[in-house]
Amino acid sequence: MKLRIVTPVALAAALALTTAACGGGGTSATAPPEAGKSFDFWSFSGINQKAAVEDYQKNNPGIEVKLTEVGSSVETAQALTTALAGGKVPDLVLIQGDDLPKFVQQPQNFYDLRQLGADKIKGDYLDWVISQSVAKDGTIIGIPTDVGGMAIAYRTDLFKAAGLPTDREEVGKLWPTWDAFIETGKKYTAATKKAFIDNAGTSVFYQAVNQGPQKYYDPSGNVVYSTSPQVKAAFDYGIKAVQAGITAKQSSFTEGWTAGMGKDQFAVISAPSWMLGAIRSNAPSTKGKWDIATIPGGAGNWGGSYLAIPKGAKNPKAAWDYITKTQSPQGQLTHFVDSGALPTTPSVYKDAKLTALKDPFFSDAPTGTIYTDSLLGLKPFYIGPDSSPIGSEFLNAITNVEQGKGDAAKAWDAALANIKTAIGK
Repeated sequence: MKLRIVTPVALAAALALTTAACGGGGTSATAPPEAGKSFDFWSFSGINQKAAVEDYQKNNPGIEVKLTEVGSSVETAQALTTALAGGKVPDLVLIQGDDLPKFVQQPQNFYDLRQLGADKIKGDYLDWVISQSVAKDGTIIGIPTDVGGMAIAYRTDLFKAAGLPTDREEVGKLWPTWDAFIETGKKYTAATKKAFIDNAGTSVFYQAVNQGPQKYYDPSGNVVYSTSPQVKAAFDYGIKAVQAGITAKQSSFTEGWTAGMGKDQFAVISAPSWMLGAIRSNAPSTKGKWDIATIPGGAGNWGGSYLAIPKGAKNPKAAWDYITKTQSPQGQLTHFVDSGALPTTPSVYKDAKLTALKDPFFSDAPTGTIYTDSLLGLKPFYIGPDSSPIGSEFLNAITNVEQGKGDAAKAWDAALANIKTAIGK
């Protein structure tokens, strides 16, 4: 279950930015890079990849990681596709979960990481996560960097002003379902005359659609997006949120969204664990005003990315060293403590560093426990080669209605028509 976001037209260059991932880039200031040890690394932007790369370089002097933040996760996948077809490939690339299946179908384009030692470490990762990067012939093309346990980040000060409870347990009880979540939004908006959530596409639809056992494909790999009750219900929730007038109409990871977060333009964001870093960096003046409550439905996942080494990489061993050191159980635990990216390595889920972690920015919320609990009860669903464009068109349709460019009554049919055009089925 690799759940990662693909964006509407306005979001396409920004939304998939976040996807749940690891760290970033820079150059070593302590020593010149050693021949054969430096490598090129492509990542998508918006996830502070630079910080992780700098940490790695600090601990591994003499190695230069040449980081390129290509753009959104969709743009990064597109650039990789072009490079594999004849361009210059990077030594290491971060691939968002929804984009991974099409690459898994062409394992010949990547190093089989078993040849570098993946067989020895694959047991460190959640089975349903590592299995997504395994081709039919057994080739392992990627190592998972994180999983995106879900919760709701909310502003306690704005809730108090609206006459709503602020205690995280009580807040979670406000919305056991998405219908209740929308009703809470109506109460907030009626009391404050302000938007409740940032947008309907990612904070409602994308969360609801990722909570069931089947999404755009059935377990056998057949496309079922047009007939899936889970998809239609999630889409309807998104449209209902728009019609309720509770959204700020700020598409995730855009400049307006970033600015609005610090200007109190909305009180709630659907926040996977990796999103916490974005909130901290985008709205530093709001420290202590946020808290974290359970998501409607109680469980969820948004995020998951993989590090892969393309065939043609000049320094695969250097890239593999980066993978093994940054994505070990302790490496992922450290990254969670630093950035909130939830480990894919269950051996650390009971580690005191995770269970005892309280985040002062978020009112001392026990983030390790909250996000680990949000993974309980989830069942992995099949992610197909066209999951990314399918999700993008559904998000486009909801965003068009939200922005006043689409008809709510015709949005579902418009999305289906656009999906068929996009993927041919």
